[in-house]
Amino acid sequence: MKQRDLVKRLEAAGYRLVRKGDHKIFAKPGGQPVQVPDHKEINEYTAKAILKAAGVIK
Repeated sequence: MKQRDLVKRLEAAGYRLVRKGDHKIFAKPGGQPVQVPDHKEINEYTAKAILKAAGVIK
């Protein structure tokens, strides 16, 4: 999955970029912060784990 697609899905769920470094940290009020690796392409399993931690998918 492309990083920009993952970020779009997080932003659609109400997450906003909080901090940028080696990883991008996204958070939303009442939600658990999630880390997104700063790579163009993100492994399918990693992307699913990030979306699951964010509560976007079950």
